[in-house]
Formats: sequence, structure tokens, C-alpha cells
Amino acid sequence: MSDVMIKAVRLSKHYGPLAAVEEVSFEISRGQVVAFLGPNAAGKSTTMRILTGFIAPTHGRAEIAGIDVATHRIRAAAKIGYLPENGPLYGDMTPLALLKFFGSARGLDDDRLARRIEQVIGQCALASVVEKPILKLSKGYRQRVGMAQVLLHEPEVLILDEPTAGLDPNQIREVRGLIRELGKSNTVFISTHILQEVEAVADRVIFIHEGRIVFDGTIDEFRSPGSSLDERFREMTAA
Repeated sequence: MSDVMIKAVRLSKHYGPLAAVEEVSFEISRGQVVAFLGPNAAGKSTTMRILTGFIAPTHGRAEIAGIDVATHRIRAAAKIGYLPENGPLYGDMTPLALLKFFGSARGLDDDRLARRIEQVIGQCALASVVEKPILKLSKGYRQRVGMAQVLLHEPEVLILDEPTAGLDPNQIREVRGLIRELGKSNTVFISTHILQEVEAVADRVIFIHEGRIVFDGTIDEFRSPGSSLDERFREMTAA
């Protein structure tokens, strides 16, 4: 069985004359934590939405664990935990009710669902708010609820779009620690433009600019001798 868990083959997405992504190709293996780095509007979220089957590419192919996302979307979705940036939650539900709802929708039986809810509540530090309406939670706690929902069905592939956006420093540290732990057994693809995030969690950097991949390699390869990550970022995005 192949260890390639995420595969993008010449992905392109056009909106009329605008190319949001163009000829994007890469492979990510089991157990890697890969940072998808780039400035705002570079094509990060569009690429992630194609990989998860949320939108269809204009051209190209996306695979999750060897499953073609376009032709077998439900099978591919079962392998994925996707946390979009500012992902929607049902504000009138409690975290517990939300997890029960999503677990049931994903077909988890009662015993497994109860076990997984207990586990993700612990992983995401939600015990103190599990019976409070999500609408009344802080942004940090809402982000944790989103992460718990993502982890609930034990996906092999995690696709996280700006997972620490809006969190305070303590919450950011907790989420990064969780990502590092998950990366020991899962494939994690994390979109960010925060350079500290890259250093904190990633094994590898894929850099996208103006819809095209301009770098793919290790952190050390990305950080050229004598240059900081900030300087490299500016070099990669210079007009």
C-alpha cells in the first residue's frame, strides 16, 4: 500500500480569466506535517477546498489515500478531517450536542461515539465548556470545538486552514502541541502565513505564490544561510 496520503496532480482553478491556482502538484506521505505557506490570496484555501472535495478543479486531479476525490468523494471524505478557516458551527448547540450530531452523521456507533467524544474533549481541553452554547464561547474555544469535530472520526489525513487564527498565545501553544502529537501518526497539511507556526510544527514547507508552487522542501532548505524566515518570505513574494 502506498504511503502517499495527499496527492495533487496539476490542479488548476479558474474563475473566468482569474486563475486562483495554476498547475499545482505535490505529494504528502503518511506521518508528515506539512506547512502550506504563502501570503493572503495566494491560493492556499482554494487548494485545500479542492483536496477536500468542497470545490471541483477546472483541471487536474486530487487524491486522498489513493482515492480520487472527484469520483469517490464520500470515500475520500471518510479519510479526511477538515478544519476550514472560521469554520461554521451551530451556535445554539453545545459542544457535546455538536459532537454527537456529527458523530451520528458519520455513522459512528454509540459505543465508539461515546469513547471518541470523551477522547476529543480531553485532547482539545473542552471539559469546562462542553455543556455551554457554542454561541457564548470565546473564539478560542470555538476553534477548539471545530478541532474536536475534525478529530472525532479518527481521520488519517488532517487538513487545517489557519487553525490558530484568533487564538491567544496560550491557546496557540496548546493547538501547536496537539498538531505535533497528531503528526506522529497522521498526515497533517496546515495552511498558514505565520512563520512561527511553520517552525513550531512542520517537517516540510510548500510555498505558494500567485497560485503557483514556488518552493517545496524542508525547513532548513527554505531557510537560506544567513537569512531569517521573514527575509525568505519577502524574497519568495517579491514582485
